[in-house]
Amino acid sequence: MPGTLLEGESVPDDGSLPSGATQRFGDAPFGVYVHVPFCRSRCGYCDFNTYTASELGGGASQAAYPDLVAQEIDLAAKVLPVTSAPVSTVFFGGGTPTLLAPERIGGIIRKIGESFGLAQGAEVTVEANPETVGPAELEQLRAWGVNRLSFGMQSAVPHVLRVLDREHQPNRPLDCVRWAREAGFEHVSLDLIYGTPGESDDDWRRSLTAAIEAGPDHVSAYALIVEDGTRLAAKVRRGEIAAPDDDAMADRYLIADDLLSAAGFRWYELSNWAKSDESPSRHNLLYWTGGEWWGFGPGAHSHVGGVRWWNVKHPAAYASRLAAGKSPAAARERLTAAERRMEEIMLRVRLAEGLPLSLLTDTAAADTERMLADALIDPSAHAAGRLVLTRKGRLLADAVIRDLT
Repeated sequence: MPGTLLEGESVPDDGSLPSGATQRFGDAPFGVYVHVPFCRSRCGYCDFNTYTASELGGGASQAAYPDLVAQEIDLAAKVLPVTSAPVSTVFFGGGTPTLLAPERIGGIIRKIGESFGLAQGAEVTVEANPETVGPAELEQLRAWGVNRLSFGMQSAVPHVLRVLDREHQPNRPLDCVRWAREAGFEHVSLDLIYGTPGESDDDWRRSLTAAIEAGPDHVSAYALIVEDGTRLAAKVRRGEIAAPDDDAMADRYLIADDLLSAAGFRWYELSNWAKSDESPSRHNLLYWTGGEWWGFGPGAHSHVGGVRWWNVKHPAAYASRLAAGKSPAAARERLTAAERRMEEIMLRVRLAEGLPLSLLTDTAAADTERMLADALIDPSAHAAGRLVLTRKGRLLADAVIRDLT
């Protein structure tokens, strides 16, 4: 990450922010992220900051975890201004948040509301592994104020799920969508992964068709990334399975866009499609459009007023620091105005609404003429002073971003 210090600077024990960081707090939307770092088993492709029971070691307890988060919430309430803006979005991610009982998740939501206030109509999302919830749990989550669910479907094809080390049965996420609707959830998302070794175009179409027929109002489709240190990476390195193919990845993206568009979804971010104007993830849009957020839990990242910090990664270290009355932050960095502008360009170019050309340097603005000639950006949007990717541009988004920054 860019910042004033490459390794980050130390954070005061009370978690206080540098002078001026909260001066304009409340001007931008404020969100809360809660990281739940527990999983029953580790998926072969996953390099997230998550832990199974055997990996936790001493000093960390899943049962005590909500109380630890509550302690960090108390710390944040002292750091942020008394006249703080209410929380507009809450997102429980992981890991597997639904390993916590619904009432424990509900207790954290209530604590957030008591400490900062929840805006009217606040979006409250919980990521859920399909095998960890049923109708009763979903009804309880809705009763506790959760109003959006994101299920990790990944694929509807058994051999693809086996390569990913996913434990749920192929039809389980589809049942979860139905149960969520019956529990009163209007907003339900399914997450898919494409490019898994051994997956064919027809396999991918089968997964997309199953997801669409389940009836969510949001679908995320991510290209598989083989991360160093994962079991999947080890298998690729040993030659047991082939690495994902870039051309196949591009074809799968186009297949997703075709099928989802035909089903009434519209892309609003490179990897995300929504069924209506109310369906996009407001929490993720907060990240992509320069909002502010506090991330609670081990390894969680936060950003307020151009200051970004990150917590210690292991749950035992997180618990130890809070037990000692100290901030769990490991380090922080202060972004310069130039760095903040660069990040705004990098994030906004991924959105269907694009970004104002006025954000670009003269050199980057001049380079947009070449992008027009290469059909990477929309000419009508460009004429109106905005940069918006074409479908071809979406396939080459990384190269576009590199040229713009």
